[in-house]
Amino acid sequence: MSEEQSETGTGWPQPAVPGRPTGPDPRPGAPDSDEMSPLSPQGEPPGRQSPPDEPDAGDAVTVDLSSVTAPAGAEQTPPAGPAAVARRFTSAGAMIALLLGLLGFTLVVQLRTTSTDPTSAATRQEDLVRIFSDLDSREKRLRQDIEALEESQRQLRSGEQGRQAALQEATRRADELGILAGTLPARGPGLSVRFEAGSKPISAYRVLDAVQELRGAGAEAMQISGGDGAPVRIIASTYFLDGSGGDLVVDGRRLSGPITITVIGDPTTMATALKIPGGVAASVAGDGGNVIVEDREVADVSALHAPVKLEHARPVS
Repeated sequence: MSEEQSETGTGWPQPAVPGRPTGPDPRPGAPDSDEMSPLSPQGEPPGRQSPPDEPDAGDAVTVDLSSVTAPAGAEQTPPAGPAAVARRFTSAGAMIALLLGLLGFTLVVQLRTTSTDPTSAATRQEDLVRIFSDLDSREKRLRQDIEALEESQRQLRSGEQGRQAALQEATRRADELGILAGTLPARGPGLSVRFEAGSKPISAYRVLDAVQELRGAGAEAMQISGGDGAPVRIIASTYFLDGSGGDLVVDGRRLSGPITITVIGDPTTMATALKIPGGVAASVAGDGGNVIVEDREVADVSALHAPVKLEHARPVS
């Protein structure tokens, strides 16, 4: 061991500092070299000599660690070189670039969404809630209006059907009254009743009996005609008179024989009513005449009667 190593007491060589003399410091009061050792601990255990005085804080202590060797078996970490530092900076830069790209993409999407719907972007949440509430209320009102219109349509259709049915019933009733009043022609199954005179002419009394028998048997429309073929409609107010020369006067018109009554109704019922014992047919036969009854599948009552103007009778309201 050299003299310098023995002076430090560490076994490590003391490096030579340029401009600094080696050996003991010639300055008065300078500490010994042993007191300058960085490995001199304070508070040595008993049996070991501690330096009497501590060095001043102003004195510089220099230690050369280049000659310090690591213990055997210890793993040594190589110093980080420029390549390792460059790789570390490259990974960090790539991560930062990725984050910046994601941030930019998010901003672009947000800007496009805001630009496409500026009203919604500028509208507050409270305004949106109010708008949605107004739309919901408007939808409810429109649905109620639709239901009301549909109900009105159903009522109108129902009323129209009722009016149509009432109109049809009124038309049917008017037709019936027109046939009974003689203002409308009529057609249907019925009879043809012809009176042939014998030794005595056919009196108005016998014709009136025949008309009453037919009405009692369900006659609906009747007309009477003479030998000239001009018919006269028989209604409730029709009257019959005996004319001169055996003629018959019906509502002021003169008819010559033979007399024929065309009637619409049930043929069987009306024929039976005319042929009952003591009836019209028997009475005419007693006078020497004859009553010929023929069924008609289609009997035409074409003669019309002028409407009767009532002077005294009024409907009861």
